[in-house]
Amino acid sequence: MTSPDLSKDLLASVVVFLVALPLCMGIAIASGVPPALGLLTGIVGGLVVGLLAGSPLQVSGPAAGLAVLVYDLVREHGLEMLGVVLLIAGTIQLAAGLLKWGQWFRAISPSVIHGMLAGIGMLILGSQFHVMVDDSPRGGGLENLLSIPEALYKGVFPIDGSTHHLAAFIGLLTILTLLSWNRYKPQFLRMIPSALVAVVVASATAGYMGLPIKKIEVPHNLVDAANPPGLLDLSRILEPEILLLGFVVAFVASAETLLCAAAVDQMHNGERTNYDRELAAQGVGNLICGVMGALPMTGVIVRSGANVQAGATSRYSTILHGVWLLSTVAVFPWLLNHIPTASLAAILVYTGYKLLNIAKIKSIAGYGKAEVAIYFVTLAGIVATNLLAGVLLGVGLAVAKLVYTFAYLRVETVRDQSANRVDLTLRGSATFLGLPHLAMALDSVPRGAELHIHIGNLDYIDHACLDMLSSWEKQHAANGGTLRVEWQALVDRYHRSASGTSSDGVSSREATMASMGQ
Repeated sequence: MTSPDLSKDLLASVVVFLVALPLCMGIAIASGVPPALGLLTGIVGGLVVGLLAGSPLQVSGPAAGLAVLVYDLVREHGLEMLGVVLLIAGTIQLAAGLLKWGQWFRAISPSVIHGMLAGIGMLILGSQFHVMVDDSPRGGGLENLLSIPEALYKGVFPIDGSTHHLAAFIGLLTILTLLSWNRYKPQFLRMIPSALVAVVVASATAGYMGLPIKKIEVPHNLVDAANPPGLLDLSRILEPEILLLGFVVAFVASAETLLCAAAVDQMHNGERTNYDRELAAQGVGNLICGVMGALPMTGVIVRSGANVQAGATSRYSTILHGVWLLSTVAVFPWLLNHIPTASLAAILVYTGYKLLNIAKIKSIAGYGKAEVAIYFVTLAGIVATNLLAGVLLGVGLAVAKLVYTFAYLRVETVRDQSANRVDLTLRGSATFLGLPHLAMALDSVPRGAELHIHIGNLDYIDHACLDMLSSWEKQHAANGGTLRVEWQALVDRYHRSASGTSSDGVSSREATMASMGQ
């Protein structure tokens, strides 16, 4: 383990702070809650989770991946229930970490995860497109997406003296600044994040021109922004719907955090992640956020990536970024109140677009049409219904694919009557589910025939099929027939599959992570 370099950690903490500041507020707006609640979560993510984390270089805070879920929660149950749900989620995460269940939260199909992120990206893009023109999001995900042309019209043609077009100008300026800075920034300024530059340019322009558009509101005393649940709210903690929401937040937040931690591990050569400790730390963080009624937190890849790229060597950079967030809110809240809402919404429109990650579809297609189907079913389910239903649809399809993979057995039979020979070619997986199919093919072999079984395309064989082949060979030999098969290769396939190792010696867990591109 390398020793910390405090000078590098100090620089990295400033970079992460500059990335986190606009994102904390923007994700709060996308979640339908005051921006200060996002800042509270970012501060807890730095000061508390940064200290306890099992992934030292991972940065925690409010995540776009949970914005849609929180928005629906607040809309249906009220802002006061957000803290109650987080208390449930944090308790589940803390318990799971203490019980050493960290690795199990990573057991989800990559196609489901990428489909979930793409679905969330579409929902964020749809809702924040309206906010970018100082309008309100519509009721649901599909409605937001279908009404984007209306938002475009309002942003181009002022209606009844409204200022939608002015907000749209600031939103467009923000996106153009983002893209320009990403492409043309000077080398010596490469550490300054594009989101911060875009917000500064948009805020300065709106202030200089005196544009009458919406600005964010951050209270002068951050304690006043807290939204702790009351006794009446806590009395609802055992309601089935509230418990389910707590479980969903815990599951999504944990999966996103631990997959992010796996990606961060591949970015550096330092200390590896302790997944159980990381999960427990996230639980503590969400419990504190629940007490304050703030946003849920996860490990976040954009801030974590910025941390590693800026040269962080230890958890001190993550902790210090929380100090800078707290200091800014405590000393300069008036400065934050000059930021146009449209500018933060524009950053989230761009973030939603990036979450779609069109290139990932091509990567997933390399693993077969079934994986592409899982991806699009998850995406469509989230957009058409909600996050939980979409993820469950994707997981259900992934499980169905797994069952089909283990149940699928194709037996091709070729007969040569003149040579009294039969050739059986096995493809797929020979398990007890396909045993009747294999038995029928064997029973069709004439007595005394010479049977050749080809297993070059056989992926797996279980004990039931091995035992049946062995018994059938004895009966066939008693009737004057012979069986030609590579028994050692069959046994090797059985033992290799039983030990959970793929044919090239890579463990199934490693193969899964490689397929995700983490």
